[in-house]
Amino acid sequence: MIIPSPFVYWAQTESAVSLKIELKNVDKPDVKVLENNVKFSAQGVGARGESQYEFSLDLFSPVKTGDELATVVKVFDNRVDLVLQKVKPSWWPRLTAQPQKPAWLKINFDLWKAEDGQDSDEEKRDVMKDYPGMYDRLHQMEMGYRRDYKKVYLVVYNLFQFVGYFYILTVIGVRYIKHDYDSIVGTYANVGGAMKFLQLMQYLEVMHPLFGYTRGGILMPFLQVSGRAFVLFAMIEAEPRMQTKPVVFYLFVMWSMIEVVRYPFYISQLYKKDIYILTWLRYTLWIPLYPLGIICEAIVILRNIPYFEETQKFTVPMPNEWNFAFHMPTFLRVYLLFLTFPGMYFVMSHMYKLRTVKLKPKVIIKKSK
Repeated sequence: MIIPSPFVYWAQTESAVSLKIELKNVDKPDVKVLENNVKFSAQGVGARGESQYEFSLDLFSPVKTGDELATVVKVFDNRVDLVLQKVKPSWWPRLTAQPQKPAWLKINFDLWKAEDGQDSDEEKRDVMKDYPGMYDRLHQMEMGYRRDYKKVYLVVYNLFQFVGYFYILTVIGVRYIKHDYDSIVGTYANVGGAMKFLQLMQYLEVMHPLFGYTRGGILMPFLQVSGRAFVLFAMIEAEPRMQTKPVVFYLFVMWSMIEVVRYPFYISQLYKKDIYILTWLRYTLWIPLYPLGIICEAIVILRNIPYFEETQKFTVPMPNEWNFAFHMPTFLRVYLLFLTFPGMYFVMSHMYKLRTVKLKPKVIIKKSK
């Protein structure tokens, strides 16, 4: 009787190899690790139902044995994980000693670490840069073709946003050249629709970390996007008299200048292209533009307080069926005091940390002959 083999998904770092064995309800797996071989046997539920499963693999290079920490075995309800430590830290072109691999052995692409093009406080090593082309070759060997829908989506999204903000800057610039200062009054009427659409699209950037499309948390993008959305929709769109104010012109210029640099930078990171001038602009332009943009936002809110006092828009007076009162002008004063300028410090501190990481000098170690 031929004993079946379970599906095994492998991945590696420079110092270790991990095996994910797809077997459910495994109790006590029998694992034997030799220098160039690993054997596994266990009773469990796999591709052929409940049965005894086993496999034996001759490894590409030696792994450590005889040490409790050399091999880690973790049993979960739906799988068994093995972690083997390499004798010599290096990147293996394949797992097995022979080029032909068994049909049940697959590559665990989920464990490959890759740059996603988004801002992160820490530099994470990208094995694709250390071993260029290897991920593509392994993917092609496994799948027959290279498939990366996530990257395609992120490139299209970033390109779309760049074109949108570049369009806004172009319209503002052309109108200013034609009509000089008189063009400022009609800024919102001409580009307000495009700005609202692009701003709503930016909420996708809050969703990207949730779905694993980018690194980092959702707090910072949520605060930045929501802060802009509040100013754009609740302060400018909701009050027609604010739409013709010069501060809207300057605010749209600040926002657009930031984005026409940010999105091309993200695209360059997705393609693993380090363009120094683009990186420098991304992590330097914020120094004047972020404070100026936040000051413009604060002016918009401040100018709106008397308008909302007059119209009582968004104000909920008592009595009402909810027994709840909300005074919009008071909220705006509190927002200015506790959120705008403390928020500026929070965002500026975050960007400063990014700048120190991204623009730090690269140390080049020269090997002596």
